Amino acid sequence: MSNVTANGATSAALTVLRGVNKDLGVVQLQVSSGYRIQKASDDPTYWSMATTMRSDQSSLSTINDALGLGSSKVDTASTAMDTVVGLLTQIQSKLVSAKEPGTDKIAINSDIQQLKNQLQSVTQSASFSNENWLYNTDAHPTTQQSVISNFTRGTGGQITLETIGYDSSQTLMIDTADASRGLLTKNVDASTFSTSSGGTTPRNYYLLAATGGTPPTGGTEIAISSTTTDDQLTDMLNVTSSLLKSATAAGATLGVMKSNIDDQSNYISKLTDSIKSSVGDMVDTNMEEAAARQSALQTAQQMGVQALSIANSMASKVLIILQGK
Repeated sequence: MSNVTANGATSAALTVLRGVNKDLGVVQLQVSSGYRIQKASDDPTYWSMATTMRSDQSSLSTINDALGLGSSKVDTASTAMDTVVGLLTQIQSKLVSAKEPGTDKIAINSDIQQLKNQLQSVTQSASFSNENWLYNTDAHPTTQQSVISNFTRGTGGQITLETIGYDSSQTLMIDTADASRGLLTKNVDASTFSTSSGGTTPRNYYLLAATGGTPPTGGTEIAISSTTTDDQLTDMLNVTSSLLKSATAAGATLGVMKSNIDDQSNYISKLTDSIKSSVGDMVDTNMEEAAARQSALQTAQQMGVQALSIANSMASKVLIILQGK
């Protein structure tokens, strides 16, 4: 252990060295942690702002996850709707071919039944996260769907959530609890399209009876046989065309919602990056500047130690000379 002789020079050198060591410790901590402001005592104003912004960043990350989940739900429903539209188009084509003289209506009806079975399967499998926007078995379904899209922070700090809403009754294709709610299971009055079968007498048709469900009363399922007339085929064609138009519109609505979710997700990602960059500007260490300062302080520390050693050595030699006299 070395002793320091108490004199003006050594005391001054020691004071300077202590200051250098303190500054060096601060810089080394900033370099190792990556933060220029770690706690409130470093800078209360910037620390408070950065803490609030980090909280917002975390909320935005959660919202982005919710948007991803919502996008997956819409993707599932949209993919199923595309298939439904394709199957309805094929059924319409089969009905058109059935109007040709000499066609085997029994064989055509068999093809139509196969397509209807596929409609059942597609709508039942269009489920994601226990939600199916195309198939329902509940007596009182929830049709108002929503996805959290953003939040706003008021001047008083209060947070308000914003959502993207969707009425899933538009895409409900099959309803086993109430056939009138499903596009493919409800009655459609063919007389609103044509009066070829006589006057304005209602001629109700539905495309299919849901498995496990009760068919709508007062309606006829779209199916053909050898005795099906051209007028009946015309009614079935008109009803199928109406269903195809509605299904296409529902698919387009899903496409709009998907586009809105994607746009919002991109915005949230950019906003998160902006907040992260802003927080970094306030509290992160400038590594180039800190490294240069650390190097300078380390040099100053070495010079301080040498100065203290010289001052102490010179004082010791003076004492020896005085003692010799």
